[in-house]
Amino acid sequence: MAAVHSKDTSTELLVRRFLWSHGIRYRVYPAYLPGKPDIVISRFKLAIFVNGCFWHGHENCPRGRPPKSRVSYWKSKIETNKERDRLVEQKLKAKGWRQLVIWECELRTQKAASITLPRILHTILSTYPDTLSEASHEP
Repeated sequence: MAAVHSKDTSTELLVRRFLWSHGIRYRVYPAYLPGKPDIVISRFKLAIFVNGCFWHGHENCPRGRPPKSRVSYWKSKIETNKERDRLVEQKLKAKGWRQLVIWECELRTQKAASITLPRILHTILSTYPDTLSEASHEP
């Protein structure tokens, strides 16, 4: 477990590179927000979490299944993580922030990433159409 990193994962770096290349500026892991989101776009009040399917119990995802050993331990741990995710979402909403969750499996392959990343950009920019000319140079 020492090899498992919670910051600067390859999927986070992929999302950050994509956003930066499209003119979206952000902060990473701000302590002033609940849950210390992976990516924060302050001008849009948007917190982005890049969740690992295993650690956050992604439903109906093969990577989200718990191991066959120590089942009760892992079930409890993952349920605790899911509950913490729900609480963080509520706290962010109460502060007027929106949340976007990107699952690891959505970025696992080049094909999946080529579909997911433009969708994320479209979601961000369609919510704030006045920033289209400022922040984006469409792919």
